[in-house]
Amino acid sequence: MRFFNFKEEINDDTHFVIFGIPWDYLTSTDLPNSSITPDSIRNITDDIGFTTELGFHITNFQAADIGNVEIIPTSVELNIRKIDTFLKEIYTGNEDIIPIMIGGDHFCTYPVVKAVGDQIEKKEEFGVLIFDAHLDFYQEWDKGVYSHATLSHRIFDLEYINNKNLIIVGARDIDIEELNLANSENLKFLNAYHIIDGIDYYIDKIKEFYHKSNIKKLYVSIDIDALNPSIAPGTGYAIPGGFSYREMWKILKEIALSFNVVGFDLVEVAPNLDLENRMTLILAVKLIIEFMDFIRRSKL
Repeated sequence: MRFFNFKEEINDDTHFVIFGIPWDYLTSTDLPNSSITPDSIRNITDDIGFTTELGFHITNFQAADIGNVEIIPTSVELNIRKIDTFLKEIYTGNEDIIPIMIGGDHFCTYPVVKAVGDQIEKKEEFGVLIFDAHLDFYQEWDKGVYSHATLSHRIFDLEYINNKNLIIVGARDIDIEELNLANSENLKFLNAYHIIDGIDYYIDKIKEFYHKSNIKKLYVSIDIDALNPSIAPGTGYAIPGGFSYREMWKILKEIALSFNVVGFDLVEVAPNLDLENRMTLILAVKLIIEFMDFIRRSKL
């Protein structure tokens, strides 16, 4: 099964490449099972209409679904290298391809961001936007420096990432240690309670943040727990007070219009915790396909 029955091969005209990382060894709880998410999301696309909300025919996307990275769950360093190699092969012959990763726990984002960032020539124009209920900014957690709870810190440690081109949006469950670390590094994050000020608050702040640093290319990572658990219950950390689907839809639409999105991912969906109607999986599919359409439209 492929995502919306997209082709399996990358051709000269391929615009988007979807792939999965079925890996959740570095999650901090045994409750969720996000390793099955890439295939679960693919399977549910047969039950969803083949047009985007703005009327684009999904069958007309220049897109490929090339399957999953082969993961050995407990071999962290090996998996990081395998993901890096996987991304480099995607870019072979076409550096303008936009990779779309389906996780997996949030640590899966780190090697993807690194691979995407490494191949960008003007790194001073590259930024990372993370939607998450958590900062994930611990220096170490559980198994060590590699964890879904250290994800943003590992990204921050990349030589071309700093507090001028990394922002976390939707935070509402922050531990004391994380907050102290974030404040000491002047890490930029936007709390979820600003939703009461209206969704344009986030759009304006995100655009202002990146424009101030002259960022033109963005990698966007969406942790499903950035959304309210009332609409996305299938996750290991159901923290109240997140975005609605329509609010996230609008933010992504405006981001795609304002920046060159060079890659994105959606992570932390746990199908084993979803409702019988699979509402979290459906939400995940809708976010992916709608964001693809926004990106496509921005290049017309």
